[in-house]
Amino acid sequence: MKTPYKNIYEVLKINRFIVLITVAGATISGIFFGWMVYDINRTALNNSFAINTDGSVIPLKWVSQQENLQVEALAHLELFHSWFYNIDASNYQRNLEKALWLGNSSVDNLYRQKKADGLYNRLLQYSLVQRVVSIESEVDIQQEPYDFRTRTVFEVNRGKVVDRYELISSGNLIKVDRHFPNNSHGLLITNYFENSLKKLNNEN
Repeated sequence: MKTPYKNIYEVLKINRFIVLITVAGATISGIFFGWMVYDINRTALNNSFAINTDGSVIPLKWVSQQENLQVEALAHLELFHSWFYNIDASNYQRNLEKALWLGNSSVDNLYRQKKADGLYNRLLQYSLVQRVVSIESEVDIQQEPYDFRTRTVFEVNRGKVVDRYELISSGNLIKVDRHFPNNSHGLLITNYFENSLKKLNNEN
């Protein structure tokens, strides 16, 4: 007996086929657009742009963090030694507070030891000026923690007398989260130690 209605199973098969095609198409489209977003994001992360004086856009390739590491490590050490040793009666509290952000408890312990020894009291009492002349650091960035060794030359102005000293210090650097503006390089000094301190001749 003929009926104007199609077999219900045939209708269900067609509907299932349409659903499968739709799901497959949506999945393929999702994967494709996801890959496009990833590729655009990767390209954006590897490039930055600057505006030239004539209004044109100049692409600037970002260098890898490893390539920047040595530069940042040396800058971090120079900043620390400058703040920690370039002090006088008017700035020592502010400079030391900044320096303590760049190191761990080993730096804080050294600061407390110097304070207990009366160094900062003598700065105030005699209006001493301790000025850093030069900072030279060597850093091994092959493996974290990164070993460093720094030679700091500074002068102590006692009014009519100016004495020059050479300080050799060492320690390690580890990576931490960047903290602007207190620790913009994202590095922390650990195991800090003053290896030697000697007075230099006036001609040096």
